[in-house]
Amino acid sequence: MTMNPLFEKTVLYLRMIKISHSVFALPFAFVGALLAAKGIPSFHEIVWIAVAMVGARSGAMGLNRIIDRKIDAHNPRTNNREIPAGKINVRDAMFFTAVSLGVMVFAAYKLNPLCFMLCPIAIGIIVLYSYTKRFTWASHFVLGIAIAGAPLGAWIAVRGTFDAEIVPLAVAIILWLAGFDILYALQDIDFDTQHGLFSVPRRFGIAKSLIISRILHSITFGLFIATGMIFHLNAWYFVGLGIVGILLAYEHSLVKPNDLSKLNMAFFNMNGYISLTILIFTFLSLMI
Repeated sequence: MTMNPLFEKTVLYLRMIKISHSVFALPFAFVGALLAAKGIPSFHEIVWIAVAMVGARSGAMGLNRIIDRKIDAHNPRTNNREIPAGKINVRDAMFFTAVSLGVMVFAAYKLNPLCFMLCPIAIGIIVLYSYTKRFTWASHFVLGIAIAGAPLGAWIAVRGTFDAEIVPLAVAIILWLAGFDILYALQDIDFDTQHGLFSVPRRFGIAKSLIISRILHSITFGLFIATGMIFHLNAWYFVGLGIVGILLAYEHSLVKPNDLSKLNMAFFNMNGYISLTILIFTFLSLMI
């Protein structure tokens, strides 16, 4: 049975931007919105926050794939990605990226003036991240800053202001993301060394990278606790944090210096569960 050409093209673009990885950032955008509204935001805010997030993430991934296409072509792990494999050409990927970022900017405009004014900074961070692996092992933290834009942006979308109380959650996201991106980078340590790319695993080795990741996630957990206290969240939130603590511990138990076979499970499954757990129990805390 022949697949519909439009459907086939759509699937290719969804694979290019790894739509399934939206589970990392999107839940935290809604956590930021819930905290800002002290409950459920307006329908208008929910819709345009979702549109802005989809546009931002699609544009960011598209841009990253374009900038990294030559590196991806030489890496056995990534040479089957859509651009290096020739399934999507660079011109089409650039058009897709431009439209996606345009959607983000329009959604920000529909939310409030501050969101709209901050768009150049958000796009600048997205562009910067795609180049950082070429000159610094701190690239994981730049990616974390980009993802932390989810709760920050949603907070600003609801409040129309930037306020200090959301900062601990934003820093938690930076460290959480950096911690598990370091784990993800373990699989490319040999390739990065051979091609002059930078990462924490290449700089510090596998064993020390695992320790760094654990330290970052320990601080993350402390900042999640601080967030609950700042917003006076009730026991439901802290029950959720208990689950998050178990998930973080299990994630790190899956990855050992001499055994990286369960790395993908640690990267995707556990961190997807963590973001969804925080969202669900924040919602319960505010609603019950």
